[in-house]
Amino acid sequence: MKLRFAPSPTGRLHVGNARMALLNWLHARQCGGVFLLRLDDTDPERSTEAYAEAIREDMAWLGLQWDELERQSARLARYDAAAEVLKAAGRLYPCYETAEELELKRRLQLKSGRPPLYDREALHLTAEERASLEAAGRRPHWRFKLAPEAVAWEDLVRGRQEVAGAHISDPVLIRADGSYLYSFTSVVDDIDLDVTQVLRGEDHVTNTAVQIQIFQALGGTAPAFGHFPLLIGAGGESLSKRLGSLTLESLRAEGLEPMALNAYLARLGTPDPIEPHARFDELVAGYDIARFGRATPKFSLDELWALNAKLLHALPYEAVEAWLAERGLTDFDEALWLAVRPNLRKRDDALDWHAVCRRAVAPVIEDADYLAAAAALLPPEPWDETAWGAWTAVLKEKTGRKGKALFHPLRLALTGREQGPELKTLLPLIGREKVEKRLRGEAA
Repeated sequence: MKLRFAPSPTGRLHVGNARMALLNWLHARQCGGVFLLRLDDTDPERSTEAYAEAIREDMAWLGLQWDELERQSARLARYDAAAEVLKAAGRLYPCYETAEELELKRRLQLKSGRPPLYDREALHLTAEERASLEAAGRRPHWRFKLAPEAVAWEDLVRGRQEVAGAHISDPVLIRADGSYLYSFTSVVDDIDLDVTQVLRGEDHVTNTAVQIQIFQALGGTAPAFGHFPLLIGAGGESLSKRLGSLTLESLRAEGLEPMALNAYLARLGTPDPIEPHARFDELVAGYDIARFGRATPKFSLDELWALNAKLLHALPYEAVEAWLAERGLTDFDEALWLAVRPNLRKRDDALDWHAVCRRAVAPVIEDADYLAAAAALLPPEPWDETAWGAWTAVLKEKTGRKGKALFHPLRLALTGREQGPELKTLLPLIGREKVEKRLRGEAA
């Protein structure tokens, strides 16, 4: 079994791309198959090596390791040979209309109530007429002649699908400049590289009917197809206008955990609960293509970041120890991590709490007299989590304060923040010397 993810290196990957890459990867891993990364880089004007490298970087960040890597730009001779097979069979024919002429035809068809299908006028040109057009500077684009019968397949997501060939325009497979379109090169690749399953968005359903006919014309066996509903925003809006903020590059820069995105996308569109998973084996074990429905899944950044927080709240110290060491935080031990992780939205938030416990903090003084009294009543060290309860019990008795009046000034003085981890866990981590100085208004 072999599946593939085939992005074009013409821009950055976004969450929609990531979902298709992940679902193909999970399907391959669950079935013990091969995962192919294919770069569809036959458009020389838009494809760049920088974007190709960015795709590999994004895939590595997600943790989706590929087993094979192919580039369409290295297979042009193979496409030339396959095109000649179709030409010889009469299935690929030259057309000379300009873009303006084709647009005029479409308008006239729509105006008369007919579907905007190519009229195959080019099939009736004589050799002399073609030669005359070419002598005048016209260069043909090449269309695939579709058979009129219906094309049917059992879709892995949508069930039985059937598309009548007579209801589709003969697709252009080769542009006038000689470059190939995806519909053609993808078929040749899938045949040559033994792809057995193709999972992609439902916007490709009609394209699949065309490609099945191309498979047949080239003597190949079409893979099994599965078409997933496309993502939309939480409010039902299209994601296309927000793709800049939904690129993997931007999410990575904002501090999102890659496994939070993987866990979210792996279950989005199924009735199964979306839960934090820090390991791929859990996602692979729970993957089932039959669980994906026809309903349009709603992608929510708020839900994604909430999942990111849940993942961090359960992340063991061993999972972040190397990351902390890379930042020179050798004094960020397991006790500190366990204390602050329940309050993290993203990993970098832990650095702020490290500063609170291990570095100097400018206290926020709300009631200097009360805080001075609190400093005088500090219990002696050693401290553990019982120190906070013992200290505040004495403060309550001596000052008569309770609730917010008791606790809020202490939090502001000790952390400089309105909210955060439980002070009973932070107090022994900050230490008595720093606590006393902060209570007296000193930066410590």
